[in-house]
Parts: sequence; structure tokens; C-alpha cells
Amino acid sequence: MAEKMEFLPKTELLSLEELDRIASIFISLGVEKIRITGGEPLVRKNIDSLFSSLSKKTQLKELTLTTNASQLKKKASMLKESGVKRINVSLDSLNPTTFKKMTRIGVLENVLEGIEHAISVGFEKIKLNTVLMRGINDHEQFDLINYAIEHDLDISFIEEMPLGETDFERKITAISNKDVLEKIKGKYSISKISMTTGGPSNYWQIDGTKTRIGLISPHSHNFCEDCNRVRISCKGELFLCLGQEEKIELLPLLRDHPDNDQPIKEAIIASMKIKPISHDFDLKQSRPAVVRFMSHTGG
Repeated sequence: MAEKMEFLPKTELLSLEELDRIASIFISLGVEKIRITGGEPLVRKNIDSLFSSLSKKTQLKELTLTTNASQLKKKASMLKESGVKRINVSLDSLNPTTFKKMTRIGVLENVLEGIEHAISVGFEKIKLNTVLMRGINDHEQFDLINYAIEHDLDISFIEEMPLGETDFERKITAISNKDVLEKIKGKYSISKISMTTGGPSNYWQIDGTKTRIGLISPHSHNFCEDCNRVRISCKGELFLCLGQEEKIELLPLLRDHPDNDQPIKEAIIASMKIKPISHDFDLKQSRPAVVRFMSHTGG
């Protein structure tokens, strides 16, 4: 997120009912997997009702969540009852001081308690998402992997993406997953596996454990040729690529046509024609590839 966030008025945001309607429209067009993400989706007032409604859509094969785990102690049981089988947890540090520095307001103890509660609830899989940054948390790579092994979790390392203006230089802090993998191979016995979750990760199994390591590498191993994802922002913007600015405004269509889904369906179908071939991430550029922050379109 930006250092100084300006939050939008409620009238500019999709209501939970509008989010549910958009989901239903995408499902009617053949979408079988939906991920709820953020920001932090579990802080949204009455979010339980959205999960409850989505759980009743029989054509939806997979409902997943990306969370910072701060609310999991309160929400894990609801999520399990709503049919969420897999969750991703953003966790970049196991050091309380570093964690607070990176998240600005996060309390590591709450997050770890949330993860442990989610484990006790019994999701099919919980995966940690970690962005290693040189000179900030890269020395914790093995600590995070060992935490995952200890708790039978998966972990994915995501290369830092040039989204949004920041006070630090990403060409200095960014770490290639090629280097991450080499360090992993030097410490653990791992085997490449062909597992896919419909996302951009390449996976390795840590031999003798239940833990799988994923590498999401938009710089060192561009995955655009396999991308079939689109994103809906809280403002109803349909983004066709995380790393590009092309978008379709769905919120006006939803409100102009409260009883007719056809205009929204036609806009979604037409948007596929402008889905970019690739992002243009380049850490050597002095400005970010996209000025929009990650929090705007979700993790």
C-alpha cells in the first residue's frame, strides 16, 4: 500500500450484493474458481454473508482466500463452513520487529495465532506467501521454510513486483527466485513436481515432508503465457493483467442495469479481446511499471 492511504467513500465501492452479482455473472460465463483477496478481505463488515452466498453456487468448483491471517482466529470456522478448502496467508517475517516494519501496523502474534487456529479447523491446504527483500527479510528464508515444514504448510516465494511508488529502490531490494532456489537446493533435498493450482507457481516437494515450495517469478521466469486470470477491484474495475493498466469499468453497468445482467456479460466478453499478452516488469526502470499499488487489485 501507499505510505499514506486515502480510503474511498462507501458509495464508490462495490457492495457485498454487487460483489455477489459479479461473481454470479462470471460463473454463468464458465468461471469455476474465485479467490477473495484484498487488502484484507476479512475486515469487510458482514463479509460472512458473501462467503455464505458464494458457497451455494453449485457451478463454482473452488472458492479460495488470500489473507494476512489477522482475522483468522475469528473467521476460520466460517470459512470452512462456506466451502473454502485452501487459503493463502501473506507472511514475510517471523521477527515481530521486522514484521511490524514491513506491514506498518501488523502484530505478528495475532497472525501466528490465526494460522494455528486455521490449522486446527482443518483446511485441505494452507500456503504461506512470502516476498523476500534484500537487506530487510532475506535472512529469514530458511526460518520461514522451517516454520512451514514444522506446521505442514506449503510456502511460495514471490519476486517483488514493480507496482506503485515507494521510498526504496526495488532494483536494490528485489531478489531473483533463481537465487532463492539455489539456496534451497543447498540446504534441502527437493524434487520438482508437476502440481498445478491454476496459478503461476512452479512447485518443488521438500523430500520427507508434507511441505511444497512454490516459486512465483514474474521477472526471472515470465508466466504470462499460462495466465487465465482477471481481477475485480473493490471499485468494480475489471483488470485484465496485474502488470498493465487495461481495465473495464463494471460498477456503472451494474448500477445502470440493476435487473439485466446482459450488458455486464457483453462487457466482460468484449474485454477478453484486450487482455494483454504480457506485463512489462523491468526493475531497471526508474519508475514502477504500474503506478497502481498491489493493494488496489489484490494479491
